[in-house]
Amino acid sequence: MMIAEYFETRFRTEAPFESWPDEFAIITAYATTGHVWSPDRNMEADIRLQGRLLESSLQIRRLTGYSPKSGHAEPGWALVTNVEEAVQIGREFLQDAIYFVWSDDLFVIRCSDPTDMFFVDRFSARLDENLG
Repeated sequence: MMIAEYFETRFRTEAPFESWPDEFAIITAYATTGHVWSPDRNMEADIRLQGRLLESSLQIRRLTGYSPKSGHAEPGWALVTNVEEAVQIGREFLQDAIYFVWSDDLFVIRCSDPTDMFFVDRFSARLDENLG
C-alpha cells in the first residue's frame, strides 16, 4: 500500500520553464517518509544527489515537492531518464518512492518494487511555477 501523503504532493519551481520533457522522473534525497534526519543530513544528501545526477550527465531541473495540508516541503530534482534508472537512483538515496511523468501523467512508483506504480494526477495540475 502506498503512503497517502504521496497522493497529496504538489510541485513548485523557482522560475517557470518553457516546456517540460515528455518523460522524466522526480527524485529527492531527504529522509524517507516516516524517518527523521537532521537538516544538515538532508542537505548533504541533496548535494550528493545533485552531484550524482550531474556526473551522469542527466538533464536536471530543481523542483520542490510539498504538501498543501502539512506544509512539509522537500527540494528535489526533475531529471530526464528512464524509469529503471530513476528507481535505481531512488534506491541509492534510500527513497521509498519516486515520481515519474509520462506525457503529463504523474505516477508514484515504489523503489522496492517498481511494479507498484500508481497514477496520481496530471503533472500540470500539480505544478505551481514561479512560487520559489
